[in-house]
Amino acid sequence: MYRIIGTDEKEYGPIPAEQIRQWFREGRLNRTSRVKPESAAEWQTLGALVEFADLFPPLSGAAPKPAGPTEKCGMATASLICGALGFVTCITAPVGLALGFLAHSKIRQSGGRLTGSGLATTGIVLSGITMLLGLILIPAAMLLPALAKAKQKAQNINCLNNVKQLALGMKMYSSDNNDVMPSAAKWDDAITQYIGSARPFQCPTGDAGQRSHYAFNAKLSSAPDRTITNPGNTVMIFETDGGWNLSGGPELLLKNSRHGKLIAVGFADGHVEMVTPARLPQLNWEP
Repeated sequence: MYRIIGTDEKEYGPIPAEQIRQWFREGRLNRTSRVKPESAAEWQTLGALVEFADLFPPLSGAAPKPAGPTEKCGMATASLICGALGFVTCITAPVGLALGFLAHSKIRQSGGRLTGSGLATTGIVLSGITMLLGLILIPAAMLLPALAKAKQKAQNINCLNNVKQLALGMKMYSSDNNDVMPSAAKWDDAITQYIGSARPFQCPTGDAGQRSHYAFNAKLSSAPDRTITNPGNTVMIFETDGGWNLSGGPELLLKNSRHGKLIAVGFADGHVEMVTPARLPQLNWEP
């Protein structure tokens, strides 16, 4: 049994289903007429009740039901697989993207016989993300070695500039002290006033806990400049592991260079070089 709201907005019923069908045939009810089955708590439209569905033809534009059984589109599945594999190898990502769009097109044209549009969409998204990451990460990976090389070169130049300033400080100290080099025991203290900053005493790649990363050739301790017979090849300042007022000879040279096998050396004539391991034995340590 049912209750209805007529076109006059009055409630009628309870009436049986056959009476509703009769009134519908007479035009007294339509799809939007409000009806409430006795077992229901809320009013519904007549067109929403499944027991009266035979009274209404399908709405215009409704998608026709497939004539036969449905199946999942293989291209959609392949698109999803290629998209997922793209995170391992970027080669499959473009394939997954193309298959995803082809799958969508094929599903639309199948008249409802093919399913899997969700798989195709997921495959397109995964493939697109993989390709985007590839466009960012691959060039970045190719650029990293060049950036590392440029960084090392900049650090080499910085360290060489440090040695140049220390060598200049030595020359200024010597000039103010009758052309005599400072004592090896206090050389850092002696030239600090000529450097003006603590930074030149520290290599950019050295141990940050060390106050200085350079040593003085102890053989030149308190030596007059004029007694140095070959200043252009005589070591004055050189890189070491670190230590304030540290002095000595070849035994203090770095075993593992901080600059790609090169070692910064300042010579008694004031010039500086990045010296290769092969040249180290040729350097002069005696004044």
